[in-house]
Amino acid sequence: MHALVVEQLRKVYRSGFEALKGVDLTVEEGDFFALLGPNGAGKSTLIGIVTSLVNKTSGRVAVFGHDLDTEPEAVKASLGVVPQEFNFNLFLPVAEVVINQAGYFGIPRQEARERAEFYLRKLDLWGRRRSEMRLLSGGMKRRLMIARALVHRPRLLILDEPTAGVDIEIRRAMWDYLRELNAEGTTIILTTHYLEEAESLCRNIAMIDQGRIAAVAETQTLLAGLDTETFVLNLTAPLSAPPALPGFALTLLDATTLEAQLERGQSLNRLFAALGDAGIAVQSMRNKQNRLEQLFLEMVERGRGGTAARAA
Repeated sequence: MHALVVEQLRKVYRSGFEALKGVDLTVEEGDFFALLGPNGAGKSTLIGIVTSLVNKTSGRVAVFGHDLDTEPEAVKASLGVVPQEFNFNLFLPVAEVVINQAGYFGIPRQEARERAEFYLRKLDLWGRRRSEMRLLSGGMKRRLMIARALVHRPRLLILDEPTAGVDIEIRRAMWDYLRELNAEGTTIILTTHYLEEAESLCRNIAMIDQGRIAAVAETQTLLAGLDTETFVLNLTAPLSAPPALPGFALTLLDATTLEAQLERGQSLNRLFAALGDAGIAVQSMRNKQNRLEQLFLEMVERGRGGTAARAA
């Protein structure tokens, strides 16, 4: 079954700005799906329409077969949403935030308490259950938003920048829990500024730019479309100039740091062999740029006729 179907979705604001220009998108049940694009591309408008926060101009949206126009309550019951902005009563205790959310879906009070405890423990917030919202750190508030979104056990979880402002340790713990949720059958749609999240977590990706879908494919298929990949090599001994190695584009960033740009099909092993033949030893290596970000920039540049935009 399709978790989400979007057909010819358009949104034109009163100002005349067309935020979505006939978007078609399908997300399969059980998928971990990323929606990526630069600021202003239409991501938030698309999510706003699916979650009934924004009225569409035309087109169709269905969630697990329930049409948004004719079955809005069934759509809402199927969704859990973690928005970008905090939208809590800052003086409520943590547990009450989750329990009250359950009440909106008709869950009895005792069952709501049990579910709240379950999700607060899962997200390492049970020890703060009596704390007022205003006393939590930004990372704790993000985790609480996930607990609140899950309390009615939605089949589709939409995460709009869920780890913004969260430190790397907490972020990776959240990644682990999201993987666990997905493995248990929850479909997840993710938007993120941290593109390594999409590369690490998501099986399929849609890229949106200027209100249109630029590409939809499996993550690994998209990554295979990279034209170039750039590596930064830390050398064991200093150089005064970049080595002249036929077939490789090399730039000396400083005396002990070499940048290598490999075209599609070029072998990293061949580069290391050529460096070794030239008497250059490499101490360590890293990717200069996240591969998914590089791909997106290339796609946007092609789509805009050569003017790249920064990925969000």
